[in-house]
Amino acid sequence: MADPTLITTRAPIAVLALLLCACGGSPPARSAHDAEAAKPNDSAGVGPSIEPGRAAPTGASDNSVKQPGPQPEVDLGGDFKRLDTRTAKETHGASLSKLKPTKTEALLKFVVVDKGEGEPIPGVVVSLTGPDGNKYYTEATDAVGYAEVLVPAGKQYEVVYVSLKGKDIGAALNVENKERYTLKLTLRYQGYVGVVKGQPAARLVLQGVEFDTGKATIRPSSFARLDGIVEYLAHKQDARIEISGHTDNVGVPANNKTLSTKRAEACRDYLVGQGIDAARVQAVGYGDERPIASNDTAEGRQTNRRIEAEEL
Repeated sequence: MADPTLITTRAPIAVLALLLCACGGSPPARSAHDAEAAKPNDSAGVGPSIEPGRAAPTGASDNSVKQPGPQPEVDLGGDFKRLDTRTAKETHGASLSKLKPTKTEALLKFVVVDKGEGEPIPGVVVSLTGPDGNKYYTEATDAVGYAEVLVPAGKQYEVVYVSLKGKDIGAALNVENKERYTLKLTLRYQGYVGVVKGQPAARLVLQGVEFDTGKATIRPSSFARLDGIVEYLAHKQDARIEISGHTDNVGVPANNKTLSTKRAEACRDYLVGQGIDAARVQAVGYGDERPIASNDTAEGRQTNRRIEAEEL
């Protein structure tokens, strides 16, 4: 019988969309963090928010038309709010924007902040998938939680975070079909898994990674989960992870540790085979040394047989 892993519940991610049109006569450029803290009198209008799983409404004002005066923050219920904003054109991160919108490509500017404290989260990669299946990725967010990307205008995109946890659809976003269009989105991220403020992330059970019984042979059904790790490491190129193997306490402890090590190494070998530098992935086996459930029941033993990942 295969060794299933413990299912990790993915925390919901809340997404706030701040849609701005580039206007003339805008105030001096400020950082993404400063833009979020702007007073109402500095605002230049508010665009529609994105609700989970739904497209942002269309009909925003043309880029050439100056937006109306400031509007107060409006609570849309739950984690979704419409916020006071500056123009998207003037928003940037720790340094000036590297990208510019074109006649056919819209510039999307993301600011990722912690849902609880509202502080910027560095090191987050945002992925957008178009209706044709093509994917577009930001670089990892910088020190003020900022990242940007160009995407073809006039399409709807699924917006997700790329992380070790896997991917949750945060929103369906309509990007209007306008020339040289700039859109700013502020994303509130709950349950971010990564190295934040120098603290190591919690270990994650890799749901769906299974092996032939008593062996270190990865079953093909596991590849999709491991491919998510490949995607994360490919787009966050400074990240290093530990893959660890764990067993229940049935059998000889030394044999359990050997098996768990071989299974962790098999996972590392798969990642390396997909193009990830072996120096970025370390494999270790803990055998039955780190149970997360009781070994007194069949269910508990099944839970303890798992593969975990941790960003170093």
